[in-house]
Amino acid sequence: MEATREIYWNIGHGVVLPMYVLSLAAVAMLVWGFWKQVPLYRVGRPLDRCDRYDERVKRMVGEVLGQVKVSRVTEGGLFHSLFFWGFLTLFVGTLLVMVQADFFTPLMHVNLLSGEFYKAFSLVLDLAGLVAILMLAGLFVRRFITKPEGLEIVKDDYIIHQLLFAILITGFIIEGARMAATELTQNPGLARFSPVGYVVAQLFVSFDEASIKTTHKVLWWLHFALVLGFFCAIPYSKLRHILTTSLNAFFAPLEPMGTIGTINLEDESIEQFGAAKVTDLTWKDIFDADACTSCKRCQERCPAYATGKPLSPMKVIQQVGEVAENDAAASLCDTVGQDVLWSCTTCRACQDICPANNEHVNKILEMRRNLTLMEGAFPGDEVRTAIGNIEVNGNPFGLAFAARGEWSDNLPVTLMESGEEVDILYFVGCYASFDKRNREIAKSFITICQAAGIKVGILGKEEKCCGEPARKLGNEYLYQMTAQENIELIKGYGVKKIVTTCPHCFNTLGRDYKDLGLDIPVEHYSTYLHGLLKSNRLNLTPAPFVATYHDSCYVGRYMDIIEEPRSILKQAGGQLREMEKSGGDSFCCGAGGGRILAEEKLGTKISEKRVAMAQETEAPLLVSNCPFCLTMFEDGIKTGGAEGSLVAKDLAEIVVERLGA
Repeated sequence: MEATREIYWNIGHGVVLPMYVLSLAAVAMLVWGFWKQVPLYRVGRPLDRCDRYDERVKRMVGEVLGQVKVSRVTEGGLFHSLFFWGFLTLFVGTLLVMVQADFFTPLMHVNLLSGEFYKAFSLVLDLAGLVAILMLAGLFVRRFITKPEGLEIVKDDYIIHQLLFAILITGFIIEGARMAATELTQNPGLARFSPVGYVVAQLFVSFDEASIKTTHKVLWWLHFALVLGFFCAIPYSKLRHILTTSLNAFFAPLEPMGTIGTINLEDESIEQFGAAKVTDLTWKDIFDADACTSCKRCQERCPAYATGKPLSPMKVIQQVGEVAENDAAASLCDTVGQDVLWSCTTCRACQDICPANNEHVNKILEMRRNLTLMEGAFPGDEVRTAIGNIEVNGNPFGLAFAARGEWSDNLPVTLMESGEEVDILYFVGCYASFDKRNREIAKSFITICQAAGIKVGILGKEEKCCGEPARKLGNEYLYQMTAQENIELIKGYGVKKIVTTCPHCFNTLGRDYKDLGLDIPVEHYSTYLHGLLKSNRLNLTPAPFVATYHDSCYVGRYMDIIEEPRSILKQAGGQLREMEKSGGDSFCCGAGGGRILAEEKLGTKISEKRVAMAQETEAPLLVSNCPFCLTMFEDGIKTGGAEGSLVAKDLAEIVVERLGA
C-alpha cells in the first residue's frame, strides 16, 4: 500500500470551516492582547530600533531558530532549546498537514504527504514530539523539584507546564488511536515510521472500532481546544516571551557592547537628566520587562548578587515593568533602591548572557545619572571626595597635576608638549600615574616599547582622568568636562595612535570619546604587544611559569580580547590554568562602574571571591592587564587569606621579565 494517511480521518472535512474560524478568533485574541500592551510601552521615550533592518532581521532569525543565547549555558538551556526545536517541528508539521488537506489536495490535486517523504515526515514528527515531552519533563523537574536557588516560581509556571504536557500527550494519544484503527491492520509496515504512535496504539488493541473512533474524536476536539487556549494565553501569561523575546532579538542594540547615550549638555530644553521616573526611560526599557523570561541567568552571572549585595539584574528589569504598569509617576530610584543601583560594577555579564537581549546596565546608569546630577547623591562620602578631586585636580587622589608624570623620570619617554614626533601616545591613566604599585606597570610598558624600538609620548602633567569612573557613577557633566579637555589636547598634538594600559581608559577613549569628536585609533596594550610579537619587533626569552589569567571585563567581555593576552603569556613560557569563570564569562574584580572609588560595605568582597576562584586552580600567579583589577586582587589576596599562596602580577611585568636581545 502507498505510504500516506487520510487527513481528518474520523473527523470529516466538515470541520474545516469551524476550525479556521476558531483559529482566526484565537489569533485575533492573541493580537489584541499584545495590542493592548502598546500604550504601556509608549509611556517611555521614543527610540529608533528599526534602523539597519536587514541586520536586525538576520540576527533575530539566527537567535530564535538557532537558540544561540538560550543554549549557551548547560543548566536548563539545552533542555529549553531542544524543547523549542521539537515543539517548532510539530507546529510546522501541523501547518503542512493543513496546507496539504485544504489547499494542495482540493486545488492542485497534489499529495506531498505520500511515499518516502511521508515516512520521513512521520518519523521526524514522532521523534520531535518525544524530544519535546522529555525536555519538558526535564524542565519540570528542574523548576519544581530541584528548584535552583533564586529561580522564581509563579502560578503561570504550573499552568504553562500542564498546558504543554496536555497538548503533547493528547497529540500522541490521537495518533495512537488513529493508527490502531488503520495502520496496525491495513499497513503495519508504515506504522514503524511512527514509533511513539505505534507504542501508544498498542493501548487500543483491545478496543472495538467504535470505542476507538469515539475516543479519537473527543480527544481531537480536546487537543484542538488546548491549542487554541495556548494561543489565547500567550499575551496574558509568561508565554508572551515567545513573541517579546523574539522581537527583542530584533530590537537589541547594534552598537558595540558598552555604548552609552551621550547627553547633549548644551541643550537648554533638557529639564531632567537621567531617569527619575519610568517615563524618563525609553519604550525599549519597558518592553524588556515583557521580554524577560525570569530565567535568572543575569542574576547568576552578577558579581554583586553573588557576594551578598542587594542587586538582582532580573528584579531591576521586572521592577521597571511593574512601575510602568502600576504607577508611571512613582519614583523609579526609590522603587529599585539606591543600594541596588550603586552595587552594579557595569561588568555587563548580565546583559551578555541574557537570552532575551534585555539591557540591564544602561537602565541602572540612567537612574544613577538622576541620583548624581539631579539629587546630588553618591554611594558614600569617599566617592564624593574622589569626584571632587577629579573636578579640581584631574585625578581621584587629589594629587597635584605636576606629579602626574613623575613616574617617567629617567625613562625614554617624550613629553608631547616638546613638539617631537612619536610613534604612539601612551595615555597613562590615573592609577598608573599616581598609584605606587601601578606605576611599575607603566614603567614596564615603556621598557617593552623601548625594546621594540617604539618612541612613546605622554601628556604628563597635561593629562587628566579620562572621566570613566565619574560617568559610570552618573556624573555625565564631569565626564564630558574632563573628556573635552583631553580631546582638545590630544587633537592639538596631532596624535596618530593612542595606547593605554587601562581597559577603562581604552574603552572610554576608543568608544565614548568618539561621540565628543575624537576619532583616533585607540588600542589596549595587550593587543599592541601581541602585534609587536607577531611582527617580530619584540622578542621574548621564555621562562616556564604556571599562572591563571583574569579577563578584565572591559577588555574581554566589552572588546572580545580573549586570546591575545593568553598568546603572550604562552610565548613567555606560561602554562595557563583557567578559572571556573573565564573568557567572555569572566567574573568581575569588583572595581568597575566607579566602584574603584567606593568602599565595599555590603556583602562580601567581590575581589575575594575572584581570588578564591584563582586559588582553586592551584596556580601561584594571578595575571591581569588592568590597574583596577591588580589593585583589587592585591587587596583581595590580603583580606581573603591568600598571602603566601598567590601573587598578582600584570601582563606587562611578565613580558618585561622575559625580554630577549
